[in-house]
Amino acid sequence: MPSTTSTSVLQSLSNDLTSTAEKVGASIVAIHARRRIPSSGVVWKPGVIVTASHTLQREEDITIALPNGESVKAQLRGRDPGTDIAVLQVDVQTPGVDIAGADGLRVGQLVLALGRPGSSVTAALGIISALGGEWRTWHGGRIDQFVRLDLAIYDGFSGGPLADGGGRVLGINTSALSRSAALTIPAATVTRVADQLLTTGRVSRGYIGVAGQPVRLPANLVRSLKLDQEIGLLVGSVADDGPASKAGVLLGDVIVSLDGQGVEDPGELLAALSGDRVGQQATLGVIRAGKLQEVRVIVGERPHERREPRRGRH
Repeated sequence: MPSTTSTSVLQSLSNDLTSTAEKVGASIVAIHARRRIPSSGVVWKPGVIVTASHTLQREEDITIALPNGESVKAQLRGRDPGTDIAVLQVDVQTPGVDIAGADGLRVGQLVLALGRPGSSVTAALGIISALGGEWRTWHGGRIDQFVRLDLAIYDGFSGGPLADGGGRVLGINTSALSRSAALTIPAATVTRVADQLLTTGRVSRGYIGVAGQPVRLPANLVRSLKLDQEIGLLVGSVADDGPASKAGVLLGDVIVSLDGQGVEDPGELLAALSGDRVGQQATLGVIRAGKLQEVRVIVGERPHERREPRRGRH
């Protein structure tokens, strides 16, 4: 039979988890902006709700179900598919959550993923299974820290908060940024993107209109061109009327640098095309027919998707 000590420890843990679900649940809302099951959102600060952008199937006639059961209309202030963050605003001043700092994340840490895909809160207990540094999503969004979870994913998971044992919110959860794992968008990213969406309605990113894949360059070509790298980015498509097309970039070109900085994969090119570069000239180092050329391109602004494809109910 379990000892009194072990029983008290388990009871204490159970009480802490229940308290966390109740505390954070008071700031979780149900968002009616898609068919069937509502998605979850978090009152990040009074009057401001954040959620996962991919869960919003419409941008008008959005209704929010508050924790007290009241329904109110919400205005979409902006969405960023790059980071999968959307911001809604309501007139009701519901209290915001207690946001944790980046130092509150540890591998193996017990966490609660919470949601409100209806009238009541749902919870899944698990751990943070992996942490990493800053990374880029496949849409070019900058996420301040990689946070992977090991827990069950229920309806309403995306857009809901991840909370620690003290009831502090570590970020919002999403199933759209990885095909193989549940991830959390850390609080620092949520706050940064939400503030920009509230100010401008969108997140600006640079764009030249090419897609490609890494290729290994022949050793003799590396030597003859005196390159400092063995990998380049083979251009597989060029957007019609895009900046690269207008500058003369061709299918089959191999991009090896942007403004003198080596480029070996699409992520490096995305990272270099920050929003403050829109409208500015950039110089691509391009291998064409065995020769190294410079192509000058005016960086454009990445087109903004107003509607996003469905990625499941989460």
